[in-house]
Amino acid sequence: MGDPASEAFSPLERAVLRYAEALSRSPADVPDDLFAELRAQLDERQLVELTATIATENLLSRFNRGLGVGAQGFSEGGACLLPEHRG
Repeated sequence: MGDPASEAFSPLERAVLRYAEALSRSPADVPDDLFAELRAQLDERQLVELTATIATENLLSRFNRGLGVGAQGFSEGGACLLPEHRG
């Protein structure tokens, strides 16, 4: 998933990446200090939306994997560029 320590990401973005990785493990295990870090930077609504988005992407990934649905070629040759960091 890229390097969450990269300076290309803000501190909040790095925390979100660590959170997504933690929620994507089996079993999911989010350290208390990471949750507290997010809680300090996001309001309750934002934290719920972030968690729901990560959980939904995990559900879709596991659903597709279970049914043997592979890549459909939509991103073939494509790249997702990071926006310019202004920090």
